[in-house]
Amino acid sequence: MSEGRTLPQSLMALMKLRVVVLLQITAVCAILTHDLLLRHGVLGDLPLRSWLDTAEAVALTVVAGTLSAGGSNAINMWYDADIDPHMARTASRPVPAGDVSARTALVFGLLIATLGSGLFLLAHWKAAMWSAFSVVFYVLVYTMGLKRRTPQNIVIGGIAGSTPPLIGWAVAAASTGMLDTGGLLSLGSVVPWMLFMLIFLWTPPHFWALALYRSGEYGKVGVPMMPDVHGPERTVLESKVYCMLLLVLGLVPVLWPASGLSLAWVLVACVLSLRYARTVWAIDLDEALDDQGRMPTARASFFASLRYLALMFIAVVMFAAVPPSWLGPLGPL
Repeated sequence: MSEGRTLPQSLMALMKLRVVVLLQITAVCAILTHDLLLRHGVLGDLPLRSWLDTAEAVALTVVAGTLSAGGSNAINMWYDADIDPHMARTASRPVPAGDVSARTALVFGLLIATLGSGLFLLAHWKAAMWSAFSVVFYVLVYTMGLKRRTPQNIVIGGIAGSTPPLIGWAVAAASTGMLDTGGLLSLGSVVPWMLFMLIFLWTPPHFWALALYRSGEYGKVGVPMMPDVHGPERTVLESKVYCMLLLVLGLVPVLWPASGLSLAWVLVACVLSLRYARTVWAIDLDEALDDQGRMPTARASFFASLRYLALMFIAVVMFAAVPPSWLGPLGPL
């Protein structure tokens, strides 16, 4: 043990709770969106849920989701124990810092990830299965299979980080009968899949901006991030493509009127997507680097991406909370 962390502090650090909290916020937004749309009758003639039901769904999702996602992160730190000491952003993690052993990280991660996914069975098997899928995909497909082999690691691996809205929606919809027909992919609405795609399409430009900002750190440890393999120009070009896809995603209520989302949300989503896209277009590959060799415009785009995702989810919940009659012609299509 180092003098910097106690064992409980080290276990919490293994879970990467700051990242996990962001994931759980997207799941909670999916729960709120489901229950608000249900109360306004735009999801069809289904049993209503009380605010107590909503609170219980949020509590279960936050606890179980934190355990499963935190466990995935701990297992990731076990597997990456050989490269984490060589990157500035990871050198202080519990395993390279000597606070816990790699074996401890693995056992701890397996235990809490299994417990977290199992707890979702209290709601519905689909919620549990999506949680387990996320853990397995993140650990086996992304961490062990893709991360050190292909510059598309973030793109494909982003599937794991995109599942919290599916899980949250499944927990909320469990008591309505919405999940009783169809297989794992059937959640009774296009909305959770739209939220899934929002995170999935957002992930590449978000992480590639970080890779540009911290240029060279991944390459020196053998992680083939897009800027190191195909160059900064190709990275920015592909980031722009994903920004355009995010803009198209905002049109889901127009393309799929049965979603229950409003035209007002479409307008706000398009404005937010365009504002974020401007920061990607503003990345200047020829600008002078800062005193630590980092690219300021890539840093600005990285932090703008965080604000963008938060505002998009807030907008979904806000417009789901407004009675359709209040929106008039800007209401559900």
